[in-house]
Amino acid sequence: MIEDKELRYLFQMESEEHLQSLDRGLLELEKNPRNQSILDDIFREAHSLKGSARMLGVVDMETIAHHFEDKLGQAKRGKIVLTSEMIDRLYSGLDAIQKLASEAVFGTPTDVDVERVLAELEGSKSKRAPVAQDETTVAPPDPEPLESPLEKSPVSDADTKTDSGQYRIDAIRVKPKQLDALMTHAGELTVTKIRIARRPIQMEQALALWEELSQDSFFNNAQIRESSTSAALQQNQERWKQMGSLLNRLKNEFSEDATRLELVANSIEEGIRSVRLLPMSTILNLFPRMVRDMANKNGKDIDFLIQGGETSADKRILEEMKDPLMHLIRNAIDHGVETPLERKKLGKPTQATVCVKAYQTSTNVVIEISDDGRGLDLDAIKRKALHQGLIREEQLAQMTAEQIRPFIFHSGFSTSDFVTDVSGRGVGLDVVRANVECLKGTIQVESLPNKGAMFRIKLPITLATTRVLTVGINGKKYALPVEFVDTALLVNRASIFSIEGRETIVLENHAISVARLWDLLELSDESSGEFSGIKQKENGNRQFPCIILKVTGDRLGIVVDELVDEQEIVLKPHSGILKRVRNVSGSTILGTGEVCMVLNPMDLMQSVQKNAIPVAAYEKMEEDTGKQQRVLLAEDSITTRTQEKRILEASGYQVTTAVDGMDAMNKLNVQSFDALISDIEMPNMNGLELTEKIRQNKKYNEMPVILVTSLTSEEDKHRGVEAGANAYITKGTFDQQALLDTLKRLI
Repeated sequence: MIEDKELRYLFQMESEEHLQSLDRGLLELEKNPRNQSILDDIFREAHSLKGSARMLGVVDMETIAHHFEDKLGQAKRGKIVLTSEMIDRLYSGLDAIQKLASEAVFGTPTDVDVERVLAELEGSKSKRAPVAQDETTVAPPDPEPLESPLEKSPVSDADTKTDSGQYRIDAIRVKPKQLDALMTHAGELTVTKIRIARRPIQMEQALALWEELSQDSFFNNAQIRESSTSAALQQNQERWKQMGSLLNRLKNEFSEDATRLELVANSIEEGIRSVRLLPMSTILNLFPRMVRDMANKNGKDIDFLIQGGETSADKRILEEMKDPLMHLIRNAIDHGVETPLERKKLGKPTQATVCVKAYQTSTNVVIEISDDGRGLDLDAIKRKALHQGLIREEQLAQMTAEQIRPFIFHSGFSTSDFVTDVSGRGVGLDVVRANVECLKGTIQVESLPNKGAMFRIKLPITLATTRVLTVGINGKKYALPVEFVDTALLVNRASIFSIEGRETIVLENHAISVARLWDLLELSDESSGEFSGIKQKENGNRQFPCIILKVTGDRLGIVVDELVDEQEIVLKPHSGILKRVRNVSGSTILGTGEVCMVLNPMDLMQSVQKNAIPVAAYEKMEEDTGKQQRVLLAEDSITTRTQEKRILEASGYQVTTAVDGMDAMNKLNVQSFDALISDIEMPNMNGLELTEKIRQNKKYNEMPVILVTSLTSEEDKHRGVEAGANAYITKGTFDQQALLDTLKRLI
């Protein structure tokens, strides 16, 4: 680890830039290996990186960077050809350099074998184990803000898994012009501060004059009454005139100072806000390498395009959007884009296109992720929505394609028939929606069959302030973000009726659930305000304010006592003690000095859905609880079999075990089961043969089959699909929650 703190920080910044440039350059060279300009650029980047490492004594990094530079030099001179295999070797060397740079910055030990890396760069085979490709990095023990993309490479599969909250941008480069402007504003603020500091002196003068007038008033009045001379009257009037003039001057100067202070403060706020704005390329440049590796792994040919990388957005938005964008790009590669053979049969170019485009409107930053693949399967979405009970069939028949597509954002929703340890469980798009909404944004999806799909994310340019609608409940104020407010209207008790256990009103010929805000916040009846009379027939004609919230296509009516105001606020997030408070996003201080809770519309929507379960849902729950679901577990390892049996029984399943495929088949012939969980490699009859036999039996043709195995290759997974399995979970990454979630979804 570099000992000098300042040099360590500078090396971190410099090496990040060089590594990112090398990563982008290799991607370009793979597409056009004879591009001499790009080759020259990355040769210089490698040379500079080597020089920095040599200067700071990072010997291993210097050694690998030197050989890396040599290979690029040979390519420049035409001695070697940059084939795909050679590019892979260079990437391997780049990964090793990246790990060593992270070690130099954070002091975390790495498993880089320099000799093996050098041998691989030369094309020699090594008997040693290869360098691990997952970049799981131990957090630095020093709490100093030195985390960086050195720890989070876009290369590894580990980084493609959601790791919300880990990606941070702790260093921002600022243009000198921006700093100069902020310094100018700070100077003006100092002048205003000096002016305001003089005001108490003037106030003291005014108070002294007032005290003098007060003390003399009694005697002066007596003298005036006795003498009634014009000179005494004139002197008294002159003093009061001076007093009035001084107070007027103070008032005007205070007003000028307040105006000036407001202008300077606004300028500084705007300047700091602009400093926090970073180009979208900060995160978009993390993805090309990931797309390349995933495309190669899935046997797909993909042209990954980035447009609008110069578009600016708030630093926090970039940090929070890394995982959602990764999910959407992964989905496009996994589910959207076809293989070259499939595309050729459909008359499409064999090379698919995945594009990330960013641009800015007057109020929003817009990110569009599109592909030219299959598009969304509306029929599959409808079937899944009905199966999960998200909607009734008669309602679905009246919905348009635009209304059906948002179902894919529901938790646990997936139209994939095949589940692996990284996809098909229906959690990705739910995470995307949640993250986007936490940033006060919205997400939409468009799709055409066999033409592709596009996800459009709209986000605010900055998160420093937010506009809210304040409402009152029994004298207390609460705030709702205006971007979720659809409209406001007056309702009375007579207009509210019940549908399937939910209080409902009709708006524009649509039924909308309504709830009292104090009920959602679980306040007592005493604090429910005037509208507690909603339960009383005598108040049936009285009207009360109702705010219609719109969250991802769903609408909800919130009944309150009064609408107070619409204003701009600075949202104060929860402290570390209150990490997450249901229904509340944070708090703010209003102009009156009151502390006001800012409510979370997504949580309010979920609270209504949880607290007002439809009657039909209650009946279904009663039916389900009366029947314990039965699972057949086929596993030849007694240790694994016992562990999985305990996990399943702890979750309420009735489990029957089988020691191999033949034993499982015999038990299937005499008993009925709701699902089968099976290993693949078993004696007598393996899991694939067992699955094929089950699919040939009409009785169990639709029974879910989950394969849990140590076989991890893509070929093995394809064999599982062909045999008829519904899910494929590898033991190497076994997660009991993934097994339970998959089983719950499939049964």
